[in-house]
Amino acid sequence: MAQKPSIPKGTRDFSPAEMTRRNYMFDTIKEVFRTFGYAPLETPAMENLSTLMGKYGEEGDKLLFKILNSGDFMGKVTPEQLEGSPAALATKICEKGLRYDLTVPFARFVVQHQNEITFPFKRYQVQPVWRADRPQKGRYREFYQCDVDAIGSRSLMYEAELVQIVEAVFRKLNIAVVLKLNNRKILFGIAEAIGHADKMIDITVAIDKLDKIGMENVEAELRERGIEQEAINKLKPILLLEGTTAAKLATLKGVLAESETGLKGVEEMEELMGLIEAYGTELEVELDLSLARGLNYYTGAIFEVKAKDFQIGSICGGGRYDDLTGIFGLPDTSGVGISFGADRIYDVMLGLGLFPEEAQRTTKVLFVNFGGEERTCAMKVLKSLREAGVSSDIYPEPAKMKKQMEYANKRAIPYVVIIGESERTEGVATVKNMMVGEQVKVPFGELARWF
Repeated sequence: MAQKPSIPKGTRDFSPAEMTRRNYMFDTIKEVFRTFGYAPLETPAMENLSTLMGKYGEEGDKLLFKILNSGDFMGKVTPEQLEGSPAALATKICEKGLRYDLTVPFARFVVQHQNEITFPFKRYQVQPVWRADRPQKGRYREFYQCDVDAIGSRSLMYEAELVQIVEAVFRKLNIAVVLKLNNRKILFGIAEAIGHADKMIDITVAIDKLDKIGMENVEAELRERGIEQEAINKLKPILLLEGTTAAKLATLKGVLAESETGLKGVEEMEELMGLIEAYGTELEVELDLSLARGLNYYTGAIFEVKAKDFQIGSICGGGRYDDLTGIFGLPDTSGVGISFGADRIYDVMLGLGLFPEEAQRTTKVLFVNFGGEERTCAMKVLKSLREAGVSSDIYPEPAKMKKQMEYANKRAIPYVVIIGESERTEGVATVKNMMVGEQVKVPFGELARWF
């Protein structure tokens, strides 16, 4: 019995129609990146596990897809190691893993090629990443990220530039969004203010889920992580602060008065808001103190973008990292970047019907094949259309006219060009608009311009 074809859960095939829409989305995003002076970069699908491990926190390490060593991968494993922890065993039989994101490979690239790079270095990268996550709506095991980063400068001008990029991308894609901002230094200040500077990571991991699980469950998780109720009571009003960004920052100055780091975060946020204002933006930007971004390497501003008219998780996020390259031997090199979640953005655009008709079509014109001299004539005209950049095709066989028309309909090709005997002798093609059924006569020499 033949094996039933299937693909792993959390992965997808993309049909020509889907790829046409995805390419429109990727091309739009890349065009914005290039406009802001970012250069393209690609890194391998797999990295050494030593590059990936320990960079994404404990939860991230569990989600790394590990690749078994080739050959006799069990050859050097002792019976004791077999009975030990699965994590320890994995390090013995796997030396490589699929990349979890594009930021850590980017940091590795920067350190490896530091002598060839001119700093500040601005790059964009659009490639798939892999996570051994439980698949669910909007969450996949293989998905694309569109990253844009600037490394080698601490200037908040880059944060302000990323806000401009967010605005430009979503304006071009017609998605109404809100950009949420916070600063990890403010979060550290809050942890200090409630007497738990030592549990900064525990606090951020918990409060980052506020949107998803609500305050009650966040409180329960904080208690599980060893934060007593008194400290939680101090934390709640800070997370639930209302009002303008300026008002929230003014309140924070009082709350974080004893925290030097916290006040530095407030100062950075004030400077950033001033730069955003100086650029002039119509984007809705708000300070969200519950925004924490789970990744441990962020040290300054953090960003998250939500779609306003479609229910889905964040569609873009990122932040400032002061020492991501330090782990690879290049200390004190600050960078900032954001990642556009291509698959979620695609789902939003599809759900809201935002793909233009042109972005959903592979072929614009089909030439009918009558065979003989008519076919030869049609081939010459077809060549002129292709040279003019009009996506065109010809039916491969001189089949019945009805069959060729059905083919055009099934492929949603909007125009059919008919060059029969009379058209060939007159040098004028009959163009049928398949959407409305109308026909017009167009001279061969004008066809390319007509489309």
